[in-house]
Amino acid sequence: MNIKDVTASVNDEIDVFQKRYKEVLHARNTLVDKVTRYVLKQQGKQIRPAMVLLAAKLCGGVNESTYRAAIMVELLHSATLIHDDVVDGAEMRRGLPSINALWKNKISVLIGDFLLSKGLLYSLEHKDYGFLHQVSDAVRRMSEGEILQIQKTRSLDITEEDYLSVISDKTASLISSACAMGALSAVSDENRIKALKNYGEYLGLAFQIRDDLLDYTGDSKKTGKQMGIDIKDKKITLPLIYALRHSPEGEQKKIRSILKSSRKRAYKSGDVVDFVKSKGGLDYASEVAEGFASKAVAEIMPFPDGSAKTSLLHLVDFVMKRQY
Repeated sequence: MNIKDVTASVNDEIDVFQKRYKEVLHARNTLVDKVTRYVLKQQGKQIRPAMVLLAAKLCGGVNESTYRAAIMVELLHSATLIHDDVVDGAEMRRGLPSINALWKNKISVLIGDFLLSKGLLYSLEHKDYGFLHQVSDAVRRMSEGEILQIQKTRSLDITEEDYLSVISDKTASLISSACAMGALSAVSDENRIKALKNYGEYLGLAFQIRDDLLDYTGDSKKTGKQMGIDIKDKKITLPLIYALRHSPEGEQKKIRSILKSSRKRAYKSGDVVDFVKSKGGLDYASEVAEGFASKAVAEIMPFPDGSAKTSLLHLVDFVMKRQY
C-alpha cells in the first residue's frame, strides 16, 4: 500500500484542493509568481492537506471551509520547508534544486514569509479565526522546537524528554493542527476536535521516530539519504539517546568525542550506528513509536466506521511500515 492508496477516499477532494491552492499562490509580482510556481513543482505527497480533508470527512463532510483549512496548512508547511532549507543549507528538495540553491537565501526567506503571510491573510479574509489560532500556535511550537534542538545539539545533553518535546513541536504540531482544523471545519463538538487533534499529535510523534530510525536501517536508494547522515549532521535522536543512557561512562565518552568533532563524524558515523544497534537503541525506539501509533488509533476508534476512518487507520499502518 502506498500513500495514494491510503488517501484514495478523498482523491476527488484533493484534486479540488490542488486547483484552489494553485490559484491562491498566484502573485502579481513576476519574480514572486515565478518562485511560487516552482514551489508547486516541488510539492510532495501532500499528506497534511489530505489529513485535513479526511478529518473533515470523518466528522461529517468536506465543505468550503475545509478547503480553506487545507490551503492554510499547505501554505504554512511550504513556508517552513523553504526556511528549513535556508537554515540547513540544503541544496535539494524532493529531487529538485532548493529555492535557496536557485534564488539564494534572501529571496528564499522572503518567499517563505510571503507564503506564511498569504495563509494568515487568507484566514482573516474569510473570518476563519479558529483556523488562525491553530496555525499561529503551530508556528510558535515549530519555532520553539527548532530552537530547543539547536540549543541541545550544541551542548550534547539532550534527554529523551527533550527529544520528544522537540519532535512534538517541530513535526507533530502541524499534523495535529491539520487534523484539528479539518474537524473544526465540519463540527463544533469539542470532543471530536480534540480527538482528531490528539490523533495527529500521536501520529506525528510516531512518524518522526520512524523517520529517525531510517537513518540506521533505511535503504539509501529509497530514503534519498545515506545511512548515518543524521549523525554526520550531529542530530541526536531517540535510538542514540537510549544507547548512551544504557552504556558505561567510558563508552559514552568515546561516542560523545565522535559527535563533538565534525572530522570524526565524517568517517566514524558507522561506529556510532554499530554502537546504537548493539545497545538496543533501535528496538527501544521502535517500541516507543508503536506506543504512539496505538494511541493515535485509540483516539479515532469511537468514530463511526467509514472510508475516512479506514483511511486514517491505514495512515497509521503506513507510517509504521514505511521504509522510505
